[in-house]
Amino acid sequence: MLVVGGGVAGLEAVLALHALAPDLTQVSLIAPEQELVYRPMTVREPFAYANASRYPLARIVADAGAQLITDELAWVEPAAQTIHTKTGTVLGYDALVLALGAKAKPRYEHAVTIDDRHMDQTLHGIIQDIEQGYTHSLAFVSPARMPWQLPIYELALMSAGRAYDMNIDLDVTIVTPEESPLAIFGTGASAGVTKLLEDTHIRTITSAYAEIPHPGEIIINPGDRHLHTNRIIALPELYGPRIRGIPLAEHGFIPVDEHAKVHETQNIYAAGDATNFPIKHGGLASQQADAAAETIAAQAGAPVTPQPHDHTITGMLLTNDKPLYLTAKIAHGHGYTSQLTTTPTRTPPTKIAAKYLTPQLNTIDQETSRS
Repeated sequence: MLVVGGGVAGLEAVLALHALAPDLTQVSLIAPEQELVYRPMTVREPFAYANASRYPLARIVADAGAQLITDELAWVEPAAQTIHTKTGTVLGYDALVLALGAKAKPRYEHAVTIDDRHMDQTLHGIIQDIEQGYTHSLAFVSPARMPWQLPIYELALMSAGRAYDMNIDLDVTIVTPEESPLAIFGTGASAGVTKLLEDTHIRTITSAYAEIPHPGEIIINPGDRHLHTNRIIALPELYGPRIRGIPLAEHGFIPVDEHAKVHETQNIYAAGDATNFPIKHGGLASQQADAAAETIAAQAGAPVTPQPHDHTITGMLLTNDKPLYLTAKIAHGHGYTSQLTTTPTRTPPTKIAAKYLTPQLNTIDQETSRS
C-alpha cells in the first residue's frame, strides 16, 4: 500500500499500519521532503526561542518497517489503482492514503502573511521593531474564509507579552470573522481565550470581514470601519491539493467520511489538512490517519474493528508565559464541549496528540538529549 505525504497524518498512518498489521501490509511512504518539522512550535521562533524540532523521515519510516520514496504525487488513476509521480514513476497500490496537507496562499497584498515554513524569517524583523520601540500598533487579521486560527492568538499574546516585559507601549488588535475568539472549539475554550485576551489588553474585533487596501489600513465590515496600525500580520487562506483523479469538495479539499475514506472511490483514503474537515489540527489529522489504517488493516485480515475518528482535540495554546491546555470535543465541524486549563490534560503535554507518532517523536527526543 502507499501513503503520500510526510507530515503528521502520513507518518501516523505508516506507524499505525505497522502496529495493527505488521505482517499483512507492505507500506511505502512518498514525500518530497527529508524531515518532519514540528510546525505548531514555529510560532515561537521569531521571539528568539529554539527552532522547532525536526525529525528525519527515514528514521521514522524505517522504524515502521516501511519504505521511503523521495518523490511527489502528480495524479491518481483510480481505475488502474496506480499513482503517477512528478518524476514519471508509476506505482500500484492495494490501498492509498493521501496525506498531502493544504496549500496556503496569501489573501492580502498589503500584509505580512504567516508562513510556518519560514516563521522566523517572516516575522523576526517585526518583533525586533517592537522591541526597539519602532512599532507601537500591531494588528492580526484572519481572512473571511476560515483558516487554522490558533497561530494569530498565540502570536498576539506573545507580542503583547514581549512588549509588556520590555516596558514598551504596544496596541494589539485581532480582527476575525469568528463570532468569538476560537469559537469553532466551543464555548468553554472560547470563553477562556476571551478572558485571557482581555487580561492582556488585546482588543478583539469579531464577526469582522477585513480588507487591506493600503499598508497600515484595515477596512472592517459590516460598518465600513477603518483601523490604522503600524504593521499588519495576516493568516493565509487554505486550499486543498486538487489532485487529478480524486473527487474534490469546495476549494479543492478532499471529501471523506468518518473512516477517512474518500467519497466515490475504492480503497482510497485521505487524512489531515487536505480533507474537507473544517478544523485543521495535527491531532485531528492523526485521528483520521488512524481510522484509515484500521480499515485497511481489517481488510488485510488483521483482528481490528475499524472505528470512526474521534473528533477530540487535545493541545496547547502558547502564550508569553506558561502555555494553556485546550481540550475540545468536535461535532459537525464545531466544538460542543471544550475547556482551557492551566494544567495539562494529558501526559506528556504536547501540541499534537497522535496515538503512534507522539511516542515515536518522544523516543527520538530522548535519544537526542542523551547523545
